Amino acid sequence: MKPLDKRLARFGLSANPFTPATPPAFCHLTPEMQHVLSRCQHLVGQGGFALITGETGTGKSTLLRCLHARLQERDELVLGVLSRPQASLADFYRELGALFGVTLTPHNRWAGAQVLRERWSTHWGTTNLRPVLFLDEAQDMRVAVLNELRLLTTAALDTDALLTVFLAGDQRLVEQFQTPELLPLASRLRIQYRTGPAKPEELRLVLDHLLAQAGNRKLMTDGLKATCVEHACGNRRVLIHLGAELLDAALEDHDCESLDEQLFTRVVRPQQAPGALRSKKSA
Repeated sequence: MKPLDKRLARFGLSANPFTPATPPAFCHLTPEMQHVLSRCQHLVGQGGFALITGETGTGKSTLLRCLHARLQERDELVLGVLSRPQASLADFYRELGALFGVTLTPHNRWAGAQVLRERWSTHWGTTNLRPVLFLDEAQDMRVAVLNELRLLTTAALDTDALLTVFLAGDQRLVEQFQTPELLPLASRLRIQYRTGPAKPEELRLVLDHLLAQAGNRKLMTDGLKATCVEHACGNRRVLIHLGAELLDAALEDHDCESLDEQLFTRVVRPQQAPGALRSKKSA
């Protein structure tokens, strides 16, 4: 085994449960999230837009990764993930061409659009499925690019959708969709889902699921689990980062036998109150 694997094995772990790149199989999904994923999977037969929004750390990217993993199991389906949502219109076309195997010249977007639409139409006619485009951090996309995508993916006087587009972003994206420039796209959203802060029992399930998948459900004491859940304040990402910090500290401490409340007290420094900070400055 690799050195890191040997260190994890000391705690009965076959994998790191708190890595930022948690495998989709490790992710814990609520019944509501499972329902949204099922709806999104069915959307590829119709095409169109789906929107997932929510504050940072509430599960948007987790949903996208799980959806991508499920759709990847369908060999006949072409998937693309846009890596630069902030790109200009010209760079947006360049990346679309790279994702769907089309050589595009930004100075002749009309010809590029026709080739892309033909490629998508052929895929649809062959598989009865629309190709898929994933767009995370979509709040950074330019209005002109979003509108270009809307026009690019529609056919037959807006009765057919040539592409399935999954958008994810924070509250800024919701606000953008309420502007006159993006109302035409907002009206075409077939699925909308908003993630929110997790309840304490949900975060406890997340912890238990991650630890069980990694090989040691008892890695943390019950008291530490309760402390971590309380400290995370409903945020999945904060919970994962906290778990990673505690596990890293335990791995470095050769005398540490388990992850407990004492480890938390040692590793996580209490934040100073604003009043204390002001007192120091005045002194």
